[in-house]
Amino acid sequence: MKIICIGRNYARHAKELNNPLPEKPVVFMKPSTALLVNGKPFFLPDFSEEIHHELEVVIKICRNGRHIEPQYAHKYFREISLGIDFTARDLQAECKKKGHPWEIAKAFDDSAPLGRFFPVEDFALPSLPFVLYKNEQPVQQGNTADMLFSFSEIISYVSRYFRLLQGDLIYTGTPEGVGPVQRGDVLKGVFYTREGLAREAFKFKVL
Repeated sequence: MKIICIGRNYARHAKELNNPLPEKPVVFMKPSTALLVNGKPFFLPDFSEEIHHELEVVIKICRNGRHIEPQYAHKYFREISLGIDFTARDLQAECKKKGHPWEIAKAFDDSAPLGRFFPVEDFALPSLPFVLYKNEQPVQQGNTADMLFSFSEIISYVSRYFRLLQGDLIYTGTPEGVGPVQRGDVLKGVFYTREGLAREAFKFKVL
């Protein structure tokens, strides 16, 4: 099982971090040890003083494939969820400055909390609103309609380089509003159905 992540997929998020808009999807990966599921708490690591939340819609690949054409990509996922791409922002800045890879800032243990999955039929894709609450206050709000690269474009692009396997996860990018977490924070990810009903994907505590 692979965890494939897409960076800079929302223009306003790229702007808030002073990053240029990409011409192609920015791809990085996390190991399976990054997954944090079932509402388990996230323990702040001792190697960073600046862990940031990044809320993302996550798609689960439901069939094997490679070199997938965009018009067929919708057949490769049937469920979606919400997850967090935790980022050690201070380590990331140091890596960028030195021109080094970002793995220690992005792929550390438990850096990819993941919520429960729902059928895609529950949502009015390609427009899917989603919100991250920190201590019951909204801190990130996004809509998949604002993605620079759609789910289908992401699947098609990634499958040119990696064979996609059933169960692979794709974190599709974060909107603006990323920020630090502290011990005691409670994070909750919610998205909305085609009827406008709230669906809670995850809720967990930072320790």
